[in-house]
Order: sequence, then C-alpha cells, then structure tokens
Amino acid sequence: MNEKKKTLVLGASDNPSRYSYLAAQRLRMYGHPVVAVGRKNTIVGDVTIEKEKKSFDDIDTITLYLNPAHQRDYYDYILSLKPKRIIFNPGAENEELARLAKQQQIKTLDACTLVMLSTNQY
Repeated sequence: MNEKKKTLVLGASDNPSRYSYLAAQRLRMYGHPVVAVGRKNTIVGDVTIEKEKKSFDDIDTITLYLNPAHQRDYYDYILSLKPKRIIFNPGAENEELARLAKQQQIKTLDACTLVMLSTNQY
C-alpha cells in the first residue's frame, strides 16, 4: 500500500494528547499529504490547521475527529469535497452522515486511522 492518499483531518488539534494530533503526525510520517481543519488556525509539524472550511482539491480521505453533534455543521462541506472515503474514528461514528455519503458513492468506514496506518491498511 504505497499509494499516497491526500487526507483531510477534520477536528484537528494542536494538543499532543488528542488523537487528531497524532493522526496528522502519523499520516505525514507515512508520507501522506495532509490538510487539516480545526477550531483555530495553528500548525502541527508541517501541517497547517485551518479554522475556515477551505475548498481543498483531490481529497482521497476525510478522517473525522468530531463527535456527531459537531459534524452537522460540516455535512455540506464534507460532501462538497467529494472524498473517496470517510473514516469515522472512535466516537465519531454517525449513521446519518454515513448514509448521506453513501448516496454520493463515498465509501465510509468505522475505523481508527492510527490503527489502519500501523497495520498497513490505510
């Protein structure tokens, strides 16, 4: 699995104790291009976290680190990016968004990005 997948970390944080922080760093360590949207404009390593919902091109994967209640504000944004897949990390599982994504032929996974990377399943 050497294909590099441009990934949007949604719910990104500059707090080292957050899984979204680890995911951004680990994705970069594995060579994946990473863009990130979070609560504030900041930087994690070489990844810039944007506060605004920027229109990124060629997103392969969106990895979600937002609980379902906070995801609602991002539904249109997520779907507008037309990712190939959405990973719902533990605590982010959301049947409603998964159904909307599947209607647009977007693959969804209830999985952990960190585990997927470490087991070569990303």
